[in-house]
Order: sequence, then structure tokens, then C-alpha cells
Amino acid sequence: MKFKDYDIEHFLTDEFFIQWVKNPDENTRHFWEKWISEHPEKRKVVQQAASVIKSIKSDQNKGISDFMYVDIFENIIKAEEKKGLQDHSPDESNPWFSLFTIRKIAATVFLGFCLWISYDVMLKGVEIQTEIPDTLIVSKSNPAGSKSIITLADGTKIYLNAASKISYPKVFDETQRSVKLEGEAYFEVAKDGRPFTVSVGDNAIKVLGTSFNVKQRGTKGLSVALVEGKVKVNDRLGNQVLLDPNEMLVIEEKGEFYKSGFDQLEIIGWKDMYLTFNKDSFEETKAKLENWYGVEIEVKGKISNKWVYSGKYKEESLENVLRGISHTSGLRYNIKGKKVIITKP
Repeated sequence: MKFKDYDIEHFLTDEFFIQWVKNPDENTRHFWEKWISEHPEKRKVVQQAASVIKSIKSDQNKGISDFMYVDIFENIIKAEEKKGLQDHSPDESNPWFSLFTIRKIAATVFLGFCLWISYDVMLKGVEIQTEIPDTLIVSKSNPAGSKSIITLADGTKIYLNAASKISYPKVFDETQRSVKLEGEAYFEVAKDGRPFTVSVGDNAIKVLGTSFNVKQRGTKGLSVALVEGKVKVNDRLGNQVLLDPNEMLVIEEKGEFYKSGFDQLEIIGWKDMYLTFNKDSFEETKAKLENWYGVEIEVKGKISNKWVYSGKYKEESLENVLRGISHTSGLRYNIKGKKVIITKP
């Protein structure tokens, strides 16, 4: 019988399952976590069986010992073997034998005994740990200078920017879809009726099916730019804001927030390989270059606080972008591998 066809009594009599629950190692943990993520319909049965098995081992050594546990299973197996050695078949007209095999009878008795032990343990206040992993969590991260596109199990497409990380379940549950973001990503959420939530720090963005950009600003700040659909943003202070298409919500690190319009090329052009500058300060320009190309920029000389730069590039090399900046600002540059030295004459 395959695991997907198991009922609770089968899990209770499966040595591989018992080993995972009582003494998990790397191999059993990897197998069962992967199996549960691929068979979410069996999660409840697995949790019940694991609860029964774990309940017979408490911190106070209540319940039955491992020796008794194994002994019960040996009796079940012996009963099965004895049944197979009998020369005559059981009376098939007897409804008792048509309903239960010896194994099922023994497993049922054992299950009842374990449930009694569980009840006794709970009455005496002994904590029972039944930590069954909900599903496998997948994490994808990009270093500075790298971008990627991720397609989730529900069909949602995520454009993950450089220096960013996304974590999500390999398989979403039946009622909701949740992911966790650090950095910046553009989402094209598939419509399937379940709400989709993006958690960024203490903030949550909730949608059903829509397209929007999320960017982490500092340690607690956030910007959400909506392209299509509807978005509801809940911040850490309990505020709730609804966005319409072409609206952007900006949450500052101290909690202040405001809505505004936005230029799509400037805000989300990065996913189509557009690097844009719109009256950016030198520090903003430097940060964009370091993130986009994965380089470290060293500055020699003092650059005015009034320095600004505007420009648009699509799939251009670092040298071409620096050449464009130097032509308009008079700055000089020198590229040495992953290090750039910018000099103010």
C-alpha cells in the first residue's frame, strides 16, 4: 500500500513513519516534509497519528515505554503471520471477518490504547509537541547585480530585483497564499480566488489578483506602486490603505505615509531592464549603480549636495552609464573589476 492511501492506523504501524516522529534524522525529515508538501490532503491524518505517537512519550516518562511499544507491534505482526499459516479460510459469511482483518483489529485496539494514554497525559498537564511542518519553504535571493523571474505553483510571476530575497511555500494551502519579501519585487498575481499576501517587515500587502511593485525602504519603510487591480496595505501601526491603479503608497521609517501618482518607467522599469535616474542625488545615483551592477563605488573629492542627475538606460554596460554621467556632471571614473573610483576634479 502506498503512503497516499494510508489511514491513521496505517501510519501508526509504519516503522519508517514512527522513526520520523520519535527520532527524526536528516533522511526521514527530508522525506516526510517533502511528502507532506506534495500531499496536503493527508496533513490532518499525519498530525493525528504523530500526536498519538508523541503523546506516549512525555517529559515525565508517562505512558508506555519503547519496549512496550515495539512489543505491541510484534504481537500485531505475529497475529498476521498466524492468520496466514491457517489451513482454512475464515468464514466469509461472518460479517465480523468481512469487516475487519486481524491487522485492523489489532491496530484499532492499539489506537484506542494510545488515545487513552493521550487523554491521560493531557489531563495531567503534560505538554505534547506535535510540530508537523506545514510545507516546504523555498527561499530565493539575488545578490547585487543580479535579477531573476520566479513562477509560483499557482501561476503567480515574481520579478525579483537585485539585493532582494523572497520566501514562499512550495505548495500554498487551500485558503490563502502568503510570501515574505526583503528588498524589491514586482508581482503579477494569478487570480484563483484565494487572497495573496506579501509580508515586508511588519507590513502586509493583500490582493486577489493584480500587478504591483513592492520596495523596502530602509529597515521599516515601504513603497507599494499599483499597476493593475486592487491592493490593501496594512502597516505595523494598524493603518489600512486601499490603492487604485497608478497610485503609490509610501510608508516612511517613522510610520508616516502618503499616496501619490508615479511614473511607471521610473518605478517598475527595472523589471524590463531599464535603469532610470530622475533628478537623483549623488547618493541615490551611487546606490542604484552599486545595486544594478554589483560593484563598490569609492568617491574621491567632495561632491556638492545640489548635484542631481537624470537619465534613462536600457541594458547598458556600466562603462556606458558612467560615461553618460561624466559627460553631464564632469565627474571622472575608473573601473577596476568590481570596484569603481569616481573622482571630482
